[in-house]
Amino acid sequence: MDAYIPNETALLVIDPYNDFMSEGGKLYDYLKVVATTVGFQRNMRELMQVVRAVGVKVFIVPHHRAHGPDLETWKHVNASQRKADEMQLAAVGTWGGDWHPEFGPIAGDVIAQEHWGQSGFANTDLDALLKQNRVSKVIVVGMAAHTCVESTARFAMELGYHVTLVRDATSAYDDDSMRVAHEVTGPTFAHAILTTNELILRLQEQANRHDAESVHAQQRVPAALGETNDPS
Repeated sequence: MDAYIPNETALLVIDPYNDFMSEGGKLYDYLKVVATTVGFQRNMRELMQVVRAVGVKVFIVPHHRAHGPDLETWKHVNASQRKADEMQLAAVGTWGGDWHPEFGPIAGDVIAQEHWGQSGFANTDLDALLKQNRVSKVIVVGMAAHTCVESTARFAMELGYHVTLVRDATSAYDDDSMRVAHEVTGPTFAHAILTTNELILRLQEQANRHDAESVHAQQRVPAALGETNDPS
């Protein structure tokens, strides 16, 4: 069983904007059916609460926010980039471009640079931020399972991180895309693919184990001192 040591583990929250995760968001309208089926909102809420409680650091991995027609001069624009540009997805200065009120950053979280494509690592400082915080394991959640979550998680594996996907703390455009993300492509790069409940159990077990070890270590110190100072 994989051990999620808090100071070596990070939760990567992909694209936590209103447009991606809130009712009425431009992209969430396409993700809502699957999100509702898997309990995305509830699972994210519970997972982020537990992650912060046990001391796992949260890294926000945001998509590029639209600033008007950003791609007019680009040589190579793919279909998803073109669609996002046309939609003005997560546009600066709009409600859709604001952080989701529950899943966005709070004090102490780390916010990486915005990614232009689908990987949170490509052309950003995410890898440097993780390494400087001594992270070796990443748990990847957010939107969407078959695009930015998959691309970021796959890139993390290539960089040497241990990768965990959470199958019900994400969503996709349809059931088939979710199935492929977690049953076909995911197993080719992820080290673990868990449900939210399974992950929470492991996080809590690791936290309890760490607390027990800390208490034992504290008890050993006075005992060792007593042995050292024993005049006999």
